[in-house]
Amino acid sequence: MPRTRTGWTLALVSVALFMVTLDNLVVTTALPSIRMELHAGLDTLEWTVNAYTLSFAVLLLTGAALGDRFGRRRMFIAGLSLFTLGSAAAALAPSATALIVARAVQGAGGAVVMPLTLTLLSEAFPAGRRGVALGVWSGISGLGVALGPVIGGAVVSGISWHWIFWLNVPVGIVVAPLAYARLSESFGSNRRFDIPGILLATAGLFGIVYGLVRANALGWGSATVMGALLGGAALLVAFALWERRSPAPMLPLRFFRNRAFSATNGVSYAMYFGMFGSIFLLAQFFQTAQHYSALGAGIRTLPWTAMPMVVAPIAGVLSDRVGSRPLMFAGLALQAIAITWIAALLGPATPYAVLIPPFMLAGAGMALVFAPSANAVLSAVRPHEAGQASGANSAIREVGGVFGVAVLATVFSHAGGFASAQQFVAGLQPAAFVGAGVLGVGALVALLVPGRRAHVAAEPEVTFGVAPLVDAA
Repeated sequence: MPRTRTGWTLALVSVALFMVTLDNLVVTTALPSIRMELHAGLDTLEWTVNAYTLSFAVLLLTGAALGDRFGRRRMFIAGLSLFTLGSAAAALAPSATALIVARAVQGAGGAVVMPLTLTLLSEAFPAGRRGVALGVWSGISGLGVALGPVIGGAVVSGISWHWIFWLNVPVGIVVAPLAYARLSESFGSNRRFDIPGILLATAGLFGIVYGLVRANALGWGSATVMGALLGGAALLVAFALWERRSPAPMLPLRFFRNRAFSATNGVSYAMYFGMFGSIFLLAQFFQTAQHYSALGAGIRTLPWTAMPMVVAPIAGVLSDRVGSRPLMFAGLALQAIAITWIAALLGPATPYAVLIPPFMLAGAGMALVFAPSANAVLSAVRPHEAGQASGANSAIREVGGVFGVAVLATVFSHAGGFASAQQFVAGLQPAAFVGAGVLGVGALVALLVPGRRAHVAAEPEVTFGVAPLVDAA
């Protein structure tokens, strides 16, 4: 593919990715304003966040399958358009119910866009140059997460909460036609549509994610939560059984017989569980325990959340040269050390300056995992299977993040609470230690990823139905 085409691909998917990741957190700082204007209760406010998370996590596998079947460029544009329409509907929402529905539409559009950004990059860049592109992709993703609370706080303070959604609309209007003109169309190897697989995966993921997002409000032992979790798990087992016999599986289970694919997805799950569960609570520390504004709290997390923008491109380059295993191990180990360090320092009067070094260490650790893990997953499958692999990896990451928030929030609520700064810290510290422990386990899982030399030495033949890894690590 010509360099001009690869440049356009990288630019367009990066802008779309930034929009999608930004909206994961941008609404959090607007919740007080939304509550007052729309007269919403606490449960309703939770669903303005959860509606996006739920539809986004549940439909990631489906989004990748739609791209393989109907065309990745076509579905990328459709997902981006749906996300833009959802954003406009959210900005115009006359009631809290309408806002929740619009957020669900946004999440559905984002679920189509997210895995296809990775697939389109994989199609545009050859294996030897893919690490650089994935480094930029990871940095943009990290920037969206980093700037979500900051942009949300600034827009709400300077204009109104409606504009956190209006900002997406002109971007979507510009990017969609450019994507049609500049991106190349591609399809998956199997054009047949696995409808039973899509229904089982969607219903199973819905049950798991719904149970998790409701666990802290209703209690882990409630009939609703247990029914959703057990029902979702049963449906995912049924999905796995169906995929074993399906003539055109949406997720070939032979992927998981590949040690690099399975271990890397384990790494992704552990990182999103430990790190994003910790971020969820630590971001509230500055507001609840130290009484900063939402904008002030967002700015103070930037040494952590903005580091991937700087380090991720470097990690992408290194993943092509030294392989993914050492980078992922180092990244998760650094995050475990940083979270432990932060938990040990925390107190109601902890000076902000002492938190900056561990924040930067945690951010650098995140960056060392993003691009190398994406590179390892894509390199573990045949090129035409990139859509299925990226969809699976995206879904596993998001479910890990939802599990992390739910579990660490439960640890927090059992050990502390929001009544005082002291109680908040009392709950936050054990929760952070649990997050650090999961990250440490993830570092050990990273060591299971085969090293780069083993892949370079591999014979160019298919083993156990899986293409050999020639440049993953």
